[in-house]
Amino acid sequence: MTGGDIRQVLDEAGVIPSKKLGQNFLCDSNVARWIVEQLQPQADDVVVECGPGTGALTEHLVELVAKVILVEFDARLYEYLSKRFADNPKVTIYHADGARFDTRILFKEGPIKFLGNLPYSAGGAIMRNFMQRPTMISRAVLMLQKEFIDRIVAVPRTKAYGVLSLRMQSEWESKPVKTVPPEAFFPRPLIDSTVMTCVPKPQGALPNYDARLFDELIRRGFAQRRKQIKKQLPENRDWAEVAEVLGLKVTARAEEITLEQWVEITRQYDPHPLKDVAQDHDELFDVVDDEDQVIGQETRAVVHEKALKHRAVHVFVFNKHKEVLLQKRSGLKDKFPNHWDSSAAGHLDAGEGYAACASRELEEELGIHDVETQAIAKLAPCENTGWEWIQLYLARHDGALRYPCSEVHSVQWFSMELVREWIDRRPEDFAPGFIECWNVFEAKMQAAQS
Repeated sequence: MTGGDIRQVLDEAGVIPSKKLGQNFLCDSNVARWIVEQLQPQADDVVVECGPGTGALTEHLVELVAKVILVEFDARLYEYLSKRFADNPKVTIYHADGARFDTRILFKEGPIKFLGNLPYSAGGAIMRNFMQRPTMISRAVLMLQKEFIDRIVAVPRTKAYGVLSLRMQSEWESKPVKTVPPEAFFPRPLIDSTVMTCVPKPQGALPNYDARLFDELIRRGFAQRRKQIKKQLPENRDWAEVAEVLGLKVTARAEEITLEQWVEITRQYDPHPLKDVAQDHDELFDVVDDEDQVIGQETRAVVHEKALKHRAVHVFVFNKHKEVLLQKRSGLKDKFPNHWDSSAAGHLDAGEGYAACASRELEEELGIHDVETQAIAKLAPCENTGWEWIQLYLARHDGALRYPCSEVHSVQWFSMELVREWIDRRPEDFAPGFIECWNVFEAKMQAAQS
């Protein structure tokens, strides 16, 4: 779209560009086409574009991919886009604030690419909403004011380095690829913009760490960036000891500390007893027969290697909104790493009962104490359950959660309807044992309602 096209669309839609909303519309068609190319669009891609405005990027994208999801905050532009793409089944449009859009609906789409000429006023909040863990974004191409991008890629001991830098660099590899001058927009902003590509940080690029504790610590550290960090951190560790381990001065300030050192600080301050233990191959399990009777004991390693029948629990935790909590398994797990699974699940130790194991797993994996569990079904061993007798429990919880980073990558609440649709469309995203449990749970629910 040319500058004249943009003006005509805005006039027809009755839109006067708003400084408050950061509305600067891209009107250089060559730049728009080039930005879309950086997304590396493929015929089977699903792409979310946030803040499409007049569709300057969308028009170059829509015929290259399988599906485009547009999220537009301005009601008048939403109406314009709805009419413009009314006959295109590839395009789905939401009238929503990108900073508050419910991104959970995207998980059923599989890996998503993310595109946006983001408004200067809300770009950071939009990025955080779409790109914080857990996310389905596999690649992002974003345009924002140059100063903001400079902060994302900043290095220690610079004025731009701070919380935003660490948040993004801990999860993403970001690269500025083009500076776009003010004359490429209508109305013209006062500053340059930068196009940036982002891809997820590779597995193992950093040691395993508690992402939420990391975020808490960097916010503490940069609350008063010129003060010594020892005055900002929790008191559960001796900062002098931690500094010695990391080779830092006791007088170090937040802006002097690298990403890798912040990650290690997080690991040092993490009190969770299982922070480094994804699984213990020497754990002793009861081996059972076809009637769930104990016939011996073996280690985890032997039980799994020989596909011996053993015991486990799965727990579905629901909140007051009737949403179920799912966990994404850590990449360190020996079985189904990075797959979605039940709220909590685990093997019975030798001599342990099902109910006791359910309570223990809730505490160890989610930090949930003293809640009532309800046994609703027992599943017989099969290949999909890993040859486990599984006792399935339900529990209710609305409070805080605390989970070991070695076992759990992240957690998220989902509606039952969304989980059902997600499983139907992408069963490969889930651990098979969870799908077996979910199918039994749904059958019980349907029987109870009939």
